Amino acid sequence: MAAVTLLALGNGAPDAFLSAGAFVSAFVVGAVALIAAPFAVPPASFARDVFFYLLAASGLFYIYLSAEIYLWQAIGLVLFYVFFVGLVVYMDLDAEGKAVSTTELEVVNGIGRVVMDLPVTMEDRKQQHPTLCTMFSKVTKVWEWPVAFLLKLTIPSTLPTEWNKFYVCANICLCPLLLLYSFSSFIPFDSRIVFLLPQSRFPLWSVVLFVSISLALSHFIFEKEAPITENIASTTISFVMSVFWISTMAGELLNCLAAIGVIMDFPPAILGMTVLAWGNSVGDLVADVALAKSGQPTIAIAGCFAGPMFNMLVGLGTALVIQTARVYPKAYVLEFHVGIVVAFVFLLLSLMGTLLMVTWTRFRVPRFWGYCLMGLYILFTVVSIAIASSSG
Repeated sequence: MAAVTLLALGNGAPDAFLSAGAFVSAFVVGAVALIAAPFAVPPASFARDVFFYLLAASGLFYIYLSAEIYLWQAIGLVLFYVFFVGLVVYMDLDAEGKAVSTTELEVVNGIGRVVMDLPVTMEDRKQQHPTLCTMFSKVTKVWEWPVAFLLKLTIPSTLPTEWNKFYVCANICLCPLLLLYSFSSFIPFDSRIVFLLPQSRFPLWSVVLFVSISLALSHFIFEKEAPITENIASTTISFVMSVFWISTMAGELLNCLAAIGVIMDFPPAILGMTVLAWGNSVGDLVADVALAKSGQPTIAIAGCFAGPMFNMLVGLGTALVIQTARVYPKAYVLEFHVGIVVAFVFLLLSLMGTLLMVTWTRFRVPRFWGYCLMGLYILFTVVSIAIASSSG
């Protein structure tokens, strides 16, 4: 997705990538901090993720300021991410078998006491404000139930205790159709193929629907009991369908924002810094905020840095490899844009600020830092729009 966007938009696309990185490292991290802080993060993995992202952004900034990039530099961006993944795997294997404790021992007046380092979850907030949360939950259930029902029809449950024959049959019937629809840009949804009858051609969607219904009926008739353990197939399908819905919602949101931008006659530069950046990052926002609400902010914070770094090094890096390969052995010339420099500066500020603040607070994310990061992103948006408006 990243590479395609760059090749389509040319030199203006890095602005969208950097704006997306600033959005995730500032706004999304700030949202996670406001929802779940204070919470602790693993010192080694947190420092590793932020430092590598900071190093990658600094290296790319240096390349951009040089106004040209060679093929070996573009390949180096991709290989840098490969090295990062290898380091992550090595550190995880080295830490295998070691129990990670969520408690820390504090010594107060010479007496040791154990303090649980667990985030404040939504259930804790409901206990603190029972009346308000009860009213809010009743209101949200009005629109939450049909959405949850649709998701159960299309996303298999991975827990044997939540097994339901009706939902499983619906999953078997609907998931192949939705996946076929998601690949409609590569395989036409109504392309005709030969099926059963040699002289007849049927639309592809009807063939998939027929096979899916047959499998669903077979499962309904012959499957009597819930599985004893989790099934790797259902887990994989559940992950794929979750990605499908996140991607679909992100695409629709992006289309709505683009339509608003066209209606209000926003300049293309502003659309790139806002609509494209938000569209590329809304999946991170939804996933990381959901993890924070479920009481897993540490995983959410890790995703806030690993995801944008993948887009920058692999997505943007692969696109730059293609561009530099076309002009090899010459360098690919990079056009200068003030907005890209501003995006680099704010991205580096958010990363350095988060690394220093969390390290200073002994690897705990404080709530006030969430407000600071959101304020930083708002300032970045205002400055970027002002620069784009004055130059366009």
